[in-house]
Amino acid sequence: MLHLRMIIPPHLTDHVVELIGQTVGTTHLVVLNGAARDPQGDLVLCDVARESADELLQEMRSLGIDQTGSIAVENIDLSISKRADDAEEEAPGEAADAVIWEQLAESTHEESTLTITYAVFLMVATMIAACGVALDNAILIVGAMAVGPEFGPLAGICTGVVQREPKLAGRSLFALLVGFVAAIVATTVFSLVMDALGQFHQGMLDNPRPNTSFIWQPDPFSFVVALLAGVAGMLSLTSAKAGALVGVAISVTTVPAAANAAVALSYGEFAQMWGSAEQLLLNLLGIILAGTLTLVAWKLLWRTQQGRMIRKPGTPPRAY
Repeated sequence: MLHLRMIIPPHLTDHVVELIGQTVGTTHLVVLNGAARDPQGDLVLCDVARESADELLQEMRSLGIDQTGSIAVENIDLSISKRADDAEEEAPGEAADAVIWEQLAESTHEESTLTITYAVFLMVATMIAACGVALDNAILIVGAMAVGPEFGPLAGICTGVVQREPKLAGRSLFALLVGFVAAIVATTVFSLVMDALGQFHQGMLDNPRPNTSFIWQPDPFSFVVALLAGVAGMLSLTSAKAGALVGVAISVTTVPAAANAAVALSYGEFAQMWGSAEQLLLNLLGIILAGTLTLVAWKLLWRTQQGRMIRKPGTPPRAY
């Protein structure tokens, strides 16, 4: 269940209350007339099943509530109420399958902006992967994958394309490209410094590396894994199962490929550098393609459910 807290202009309150009553999966309606001060208006509270939330939010935005008032959405971790149980039972579909597009756009907006924190995380992750490349250490490679924040911009690109929000897609693409360029440059300098300190040497890159040679030798499986990771990543975001993102992060060779390209560049090993760049591009393109198609499929699926979110004509609204 989700909790909605809305500030409504007084002349729209009755219409909003009626709309909530006509939406399946809603309960616990509270109306406090004149309670809001900034902006001024009526405070309307209600709980709604996750399956019905997206359509209700779209209706609220069509009334301009987001412009003249406010809409806040919170997850309810625990609700001990028979009415809540009945509302969830009434809503079609399953909560885990529901997509709340406003929430998805908001979360990807935060994760897909080029910030100092994002850039530093990506640089540090790439440097850790560089150590893994030099030492042929798979544990360091996995750790670097888990630290890398690059899935945020990738999800932002997918969401921007599907929702037809070019600003979100453009900002995400900018963060992705600038972030990786900065990470590769920083890691190249890091590799040169480690070489000067005697910690790295060219032999580490040229010697057989059974644990990490796959990083700069892309094959069809690289693209297949990226496609599967894109599907899993978008499902984890749309279903609010963020824990699955860790598995997605350690299944694709993005950060390690950038690290191998940087180390190879520092030693003039251009064959490995281009192989790593190809691996990086294959993974990025695979994730974007699969993530976008997953969101399109989910959007089409839930579009077939929309007619079931509104009570049939003649059906009395839920009694609160």
